[in-house]
Amino acid sequence: MPVERHTDGENPLVSVVIPTYGRDEHLPAAINSVLNQQYERIELLVIDDGSPTPVATTLPEDILKDKRTEVVRHEENRGANAARNTGIRASNGDYVAFLDDDDRWKETKLRKQVDRFSESSPETGVIYTWVKRESAAGTTISTPTAAGHVVTDLLTGTNFGQFSSVLVDTEAISDAGLPDERFPAWQDREWFFRLAQSCEFQPVTETLTYRQTGREDSITANFEQKRDIAYPLFIEKHGGLAAEHGKYYERTFLASMRRSLARSAIRAGRYGEARKYFLLAFFANPLYRPVHPHLLPSLGGERTYEMAASLRRKLTETVPSK
Repeated sequence: MPVERHTDGENPLVSVVIPTYGRDEHLPAAINSVLNQQYERIELLVIDDGSPTPVATTLPEDILKDKRTEVVRHEENRGANAARNTGIRASNGDYVAFLDDDDRWKETKLRKQVDRFSESSPETGVIYTWVKRESAAGTTISTPTAAGHVVTDLLTGTNFGQFSSVLVDTEAISDAGLPDERFPAWQDREWFFRLAQSCEFQPVTETLTYRQTGREDSITANFEQKRDIAYPLFIEKHGGLAAEHGKYYERTFLASMRRSLARSAIRAGRYGEARKYFLLAFFANPLYRPVHPHLLPSLGGERTYEMAASLRRKLTETVPSK
């Protein structure tokens, strides 16, 4: 649905939502990457999702005194999407941005996204950036360029980043609905599927979002949540959309979801389950090329898979960042 661009002569207000739980050591850096943006019309909503020690008692005084910042607390932990939805409901902005509490932004991120909105068609509802991820396994940069109607890109596994990389028009949120609080994982990916059905996406082709991934205390739980809850719910919720686009997209959607699940199993050290889901991805669509580099190495278990992964990383180390 086309949205009305903001043409009253004043820069649009951007609401930034940071959900947080027990990350006292990382949160100030995330907040400062928002407050130091080269874009002035910002309101920042820090949603304390029932942290054991209330965020309002641990944040530096200069952050708490910044008039752009408001801290809202859940008295009990309700999950990241519930916190994001509290922030969305409390927001006053024309656009809403999200930042996980251990991620950060380059200082030009919001300005460049707002500028991209002003240059885009009224059908545009999401502007995303490239993402740099740092983990124990190394550094990767996600550089998608798909634009316009991106439903088929999502069905074939295109990664548009995470919540931290998108700026969303509030009208698009009204059309697509709020993030689904039932999902313990793939929360961003699921929401993007619904947003893509109601608006167009456009990229800012620069690395403006920085993520820390692969926290050891959550990797195994994350895989099990994906396997037991998020994966079957995702198939149930969006399998019909894939079928509407024909047999190729239906099979490729299954292949891409199973590949994602297999890669999560690898990160959790569950090589037997990874092998299972890489094989299931191949059976869903043998022509789905993104699974091919993983399938044969996974058959040999941890040693052969890690050797192949190390080789792939060396081959991609020369990819430039912007």
